[in-house]
Amino acid sequence: MNYKLGFTLFFTFLLINTVVFAQEPNTIANPNKIYITGNSIRIISINDSSTLKSITGNAIAKQGNTTLYGDSIVLNDRTNVLEVFGNVHINDADTVDTYANYVRYNGFERIAYLKQNVKLTDGKATLFTNDLVYNLASGIATYKDGGKVINGPTVLTSKNAIYYSDTKDVFFKNNVVLKDPKYNIVTDSMRYNTELRVSSIIAPTVIKTKDGKTIKSKNGTYDLKTGVAQFYERTMISDSTFSAIADNMFNDDVTGIAILEGRAKYVDSVNKMIVIGDYIESNRKTNSFLATRKPVVIIVKDKDSTYIAADTLFSGLRKNDVVTKKQFTKIDTLNNTQIIAKTPAKDSVRYILGFAHVRIYNDSSQAVCDSMYYSTEDSVFRMFKNPIVWKEKNQITGDTMYLFTEKQQPKRIYVFNNSMVVNKANQSMYNQAGGRTLN
Repeated sequence: MNYKLGFTLFFTFLLINTVVFAQEPNTIANPNKIYITGNSIRIISINDSSTLKSITGNAIAKQGNTTLYGDSIVLNDRTNVLEVFGNVHINDADTVDTYANYVRYNGFERIAYLKQNVKLTDGKATLFTNDLVYNLASGIATYKDGGKVINGPTVLTSKNAIYYSDTKDVFFKNNVVLKDPKYNIVTDSMRYNTELRVSSIIAPTVIKTKDGKTIKSKNGTYDLKTGVAQFYERTMISDSTFSAIADNMFNDDVTGIAILEGRAKYVDSVNKMIVIGDYIESNRKTNSFLATRKPVVIIVKDKDSTYIAADTLFSGLRKNDVVTKKQFTKIDTLNNTQIIAKTPAKDSVRYILGFAHVRIYNDSSQAVCDSMYYSTEDSVFRMFKNPIVWKEKNQITGDTMYLFTEKQQPKRIYVFNNSMVVNKANQSMYNQAGGRTLN
């Protein structure tokens, strides 16, 4: 009886001594040492050199700034490998929290292998998967068999991903899909910052916005908070009314401003107008554009095209009141009377301004001037400062000139001040006529 009582007291002393020792870790002396505590502990000897410590009830393991919680913990002292079962929670330096059903943790390498219902959160975003490798020494977490990241209203899914806790960057790979109330992005590879909510495009990518735009790019950044994007390496943007392509592109969804640089092309599908140049700035809110660096505007109509080139070209919409504009008479054949008919005015009219070294060309006529104004309302080219028009064998000059067109063909020319017409009659004779004005 005394023998049994002595053995019990000795084992109780050993258990208390082990638990007390675990509660006061000397992490400075041995930073790799894992210390465990709990309501009950059991020590199992595997061989002369290895023992297992099993903790249940409020099981906690600590190594440096890393703390692991679970229903039960088993520690191998020799290999410094820890296994946690049930309701696993890992807190790393109070910055990243990870949860799972099971984890195997290597204390020497500080790598955690988490299984089933894995969740990692840094306070900004939450990562979900069923199989995660988390290197707590480097702060890098990896999944290779599918997962997703939720960052506010944004949800990203992929087959593979690498998370960096220091920078809050996530590299997604294979079948990457980003869904947001304003954007949907599909690609093969993407870098996403959970703190800034900025998507970095590093592979061919398709972006669809809620207002119907489609963007195709393979290099750039998209700020999901502000709607500001910068793209490189030949990006295209389009919707039902326009399309644009350029080597480099800046786009702001809030202001509606897009800047195209390098072999830029802008197509206005509604007005059948094409703009090319090395720099084009468009405003979707005002339906206007400014083009420089060898710009050309092409007006396509009735299977014919008119080309306008200048140092600078600008086009916008002039707003009109929606009231009756024109009136004309027609015959009422039933009552044999004349009636006045009215046509409604357009609510807006497209116009083009050209500045410096303006050149106009189509198959039937050509013209040059210093500056010009063209309106789709009346299809008149208003040319200023030494304009010249060539039509077949005729050359017309003056101080200011209005060139009236119909179906892209010259219909009438009105010249203000110092008008002159030169007509080539044959190889050796020219007809000339001049005056103050010419119609």
